[in-house]
Amino acid sequence: MKTSEIRLLSTEQLQAKLMDTRQELMNLRFQFVTGQLTDTSQLKITRRTIAQLETILREREIAEFIEKETAGEGEA
Repeated sequence: MKTSEIRLLSTEQLQAKLMDTRQELMNLRFQFVTGQLTDTSQLKITRRTIAQLETILREREIAEFIEKETAGEGEA
């Protein structure tokens, strides 16, 4: 999934996607340990996707905090 596609998702969708991707990573790790995983590059791709999702969620968190801070300055 491209970053531009990820940014179009809502925060709730991102959180659900993050949970699903973490579950997928756990399954891939089990497959790797048991020798059932043939394409080990999927581990790297999945970890990268998790990092992208977490980064975009954090960016939104920071943007929300900044909005609240700037809105609070006008009241004082």
